[in-house]
Parts: sequence; structure tokens; C-alpha cells
Amino acid sequence: MDKLAIEGGDELRGEVRISGAKNAALPILCASLLTAEPLVLSNVPQLNDVRTMGSLLSQMGVRSEKSDGSLTLSAAKVDWPLAPYEMVKTMRASILALGPLLARCGEARVSLPGGCAIGLRPVDQHIKGLQAMGAEIDLDHGYIDARAAHLSGTQFVFDVVTVTGTENLMMAATLAAGTTALGNAAREPEVVDLAECLKAMGARISGAGSDRIVIEGVETLHGAHHSIMPDRIETGTFLAAAAAAGGDVALLGARADTLQSVLDKLIEAGAEVSADAAAIRIKRQDKLKSVTMRTTPFPGGAQASRRRHRGRRQHGDRQGCAAFDRRYGHGDGSARVGMSGDCRPYRRRRNGDRSHLPSRSGLRAHRGKAFRARRAHSPGRVDNRVRGERRPAARQRHGDPRFCSDVHRGPVRRRFRAVHAL
Repeated sequence: MDKLAIEGGDELRGEVRISGAKNAALPILCASLLTAEPLVLSNVPQLNDVRTMGSLLSQMGVRSEKSDGSLTLSAAKVDWPLAPYEMVKTMRASILALGPLLARCGEARVSLPGGCAIGLRPVDQHIKGLQAMGAEIDLDHGYIDARAAHLSGTQFVFDVVTVTGTENLMMAATLAAGTTALGNAAREPEVVDLAECLKAMGARISGAGSDRIVIEGVETLHGAHHSIMPDRIETGTFLAAAAAAGGDVALLGARADTLQSVLDKLIEAGAEVSADAAAIRIKRQDKLKSVTMRTTPFPGGAQASRRRHRGRRQHGDRQGCAAFDRRYGHGDGSARVGMSGDCRPYRRRRNGDRSHLPSRSGLRAHRGKAFRARRAHSPGRVDNRVRGERRPAARQRHGDPRFCSDVHRGPVRRRFRAVHAL
């Protein structure tokens, strides 16, 4: 599919159930390598990256079985501790297999992931941390070759905050001898969710959610049941859509504690937001006010959600990203639709009107562009939509039919609900 044609101008009303978080699911899938017993997971999102991770684990010897909405992973025997370039190049999260493989098998060979469309994402912190735990690591023709007769507990402070680095070392430390303390650790909810899964498997972890995590190594881990946390990026996507178009939308299963800074900004902009243990509800009737936004590591706003919030306001807002140099690369396409602004390192200022016809590939960018077209009163089109996300059947929708937008998909011009396209 190369493009989406969107007819906007109507308010959004109804309910949508939030899927499991991809960024929580991927490291938890890798955690199955740490035990020979089955790990049963529920609320696993139906995404290409999840399927790719399943294929990667399968070639290592992990057996998987789906039943009654759950996924069972069994790594009774790990035959091949290798993450080849062919898979890592399509999904950078494959680096998360490094720590578990090294801890369980004593060796691992994982391709270097390189960068991506939003900038470089080096893995030096992963390597330094594992070396501090006693691993011998060589870089050979684009691969990380790691070996360790046994890992030992250590004190390690990350030079920069890294989510996957924290997750990789935390998983490796669960089977290391002694106690490992990770300083300047990532505080993201996905890190906490991984820690909860590891604790259910028998790991001894304290401090997850703070910048210091302490792990006491154990001899072995056992099987467990765990439910993946709801996706805060998806939640922010629908919040931004409702704020942009107006209306009344309930997000079932969403957790307000994982994106409080986003909710605060929506309220500051003029939206009405309420939350309880079961859902987040957003209403917007009046015109929104401009606000200043800047991405930071958690508990600040999630970086991937900022594109969607660009589409929900009209003028005078500021946004910046302190982590990746091309996070706002979609702004070049936005300029084609009537937005004015300037781009500086780690920051882009946006002023302009509502409009249509953006063109730039990338899942996050297309969500923001789709919102701007959805909000406009004239037809819009989003070109070069090259990466798919969830299958339409994976959504559960209820409520007023006005929650639907008319979305024409590709050359066959089939009609889908807006939530399908987004």
C-alpha cells in the first residue's frame, strides 16, 4: 500500500481498546531465553516486529504456541545463539537477545544494528556493561561475538540513559553471580514491565522505575505467566487524534500513569481528560491553545508521540527532541502542506495551518500526517506509507459510528475506519 486518502472534518466519538506495548513485548520475548521452562504471555500485540522476533527466537531453538489469546514460549534447548544481520537489519530490538544468550549459553553472536531513519542508536553501553560483568567481546565483520564462562555482579553506570541497554544488562544480571547495580538506568514503564516479568520468573530485582536498579543473581529462572502492559505510544496516538478532531473518545485498558506528562499537556492545551483504572477518556469541544513540548527520557513525554501532537494544534507551538537527530525528519514533508517553521539540531519550530498531502515514509511520521489530514476540512492524502502496523482485525471498536473516518486504501480504494489506518 502506497498511500491513504482521508476525508476529514468530523469529530471522533466512541471507544477503542489499547493493544499491548511493542516496546515491552520485545524484551520480554527475549527473556524467554533465560529459562528452560515455558513463559506464557498475554496481551501480545500483533505486529511485524513481534513476528520477526518470534522467527528469530525460533531459529535459536525456542518453540512457540498460540492459544486463547496467549503466547507460550519454551526455550528448553537453545541450539543456535545467533542473531543474523538479515533479521537485525529489519528489527533493531534483536540486540536484546545478546544479554539473555550470554547469561544462559555462555556465548552469543549478534549483528550490529547500526542506525535508523531518526538517527544513530549505538550499542556501546550494552557492550561496556557486559564487559564489566566479565564478558569477552570482539567485533568481527559487523557482529558482536560475546563469550563468558560465567557472568559476575558489578557496579555499572550508564554514560547515557538507554532503555534497551538497561533491559539487556538487567536480563543478563539475573543469572550472574553476585549483585549487579545499574546506575543512570532507564526509568521507562517498559523497563518496569520487563522487571515484573523477570520477578515472576524468580529474579530478584529492586529499584525498577528509578535510576538505580539492583539485581541479585540467581542460579536459574523458572516459567511464569505475564500480561504485557498497554502501549503508551498507541494511547498517545489516539489521544492526539481525539484532541485534533474534537469529540469524545474512551481508550479502554490504557494506563494514565505511563504518560502523565502527555495528559498534562493535553489539559494545558484545553482538552478535558479523565482517567481511572479501566480507561482514559478525552473530550475536546473548544479550540486548543498552543503549548511548548520537548521530549525527554521518562517520566517526560514519549519521543515517538510528538509527531501526532504536531497534528493536533494550529499555531505557535514548539517541539524538540533531545535524543535523536532525525526524530523530526517528517517536518520536511509537513512543509509541503503549508506549515512554516525552521529546523535546528534537536528542535523544530512549527507554525501554520491545517492541511493535507504530506509525503514521507515512516510509521510515526505518517500517524502525524494522517491526523493533520483527518483534522482538515478538505480531502487529504498520505503518500509512501511503507511500514504496516497492526492488522485491522486486531482492533476492538465500539460506540458511535461517527468515530469512523472515510479512509480509502490504495488503488482498490477500500473503506476502513480511521483506527484501522492509524
